[in-house]
Amino acid sequence: QVQLVESGGGLVQAGGSLRLSCAASGRTFSMYGLGWFRQAPGKEREFVAAISWSGGLVSYSDSVKGRFTISRENAKDTVYLQMSSLKPEDTAVYYCAASRSGYYGTHAKAYDSWGQGTQVTVSS
Repeated sequence: QVQLVESGGGLVQAGGSLRLSCAASGRTFSMYGLGWFRQAPGKEREFVAAISWSGGLVSYSDSVKGRFTISRENAKDTVYLQMSSLKPEDTAVYYCAASRSGYYGTHAKAYDSWGQGTQVTVSS
C-alpha cells in the first residue's frame, strides 16, 4: 500500500478557489488509480473525482463537474484537486485514495489506501 498525506485545505469564501495536494510514498505511485472523496458532517462519504494511472482519463461527480480539476504528477508522487467557484455545500473533509489495481471510478471500496483527510470550509 501507499501512504497518502493531504494538504491545502482551509477556509475560503464562496466563489473562491483552493488547491488540494496529496503526496504518496511507499509504493509505485505511477501505476495507481487515484481518487478524491469528501465527507460532510452527518453525511456519507461521496465521490468527487478520479484519475487513471497515466492521467489521461478522469471522471467527476456531477456536483463538481466544470468547477474542479483533478491532475497528477507522477514524478512527484502527487495528485491534485483544483477547486474553483467554491460553494458552501462543498464544505467537507476531503480524502484522497489510491487503488493498486488502477481503478479510478466512483466506488470507495475499490480503493486500498486512504489519507487522513483535509478540512475545506466554504463560507457564504
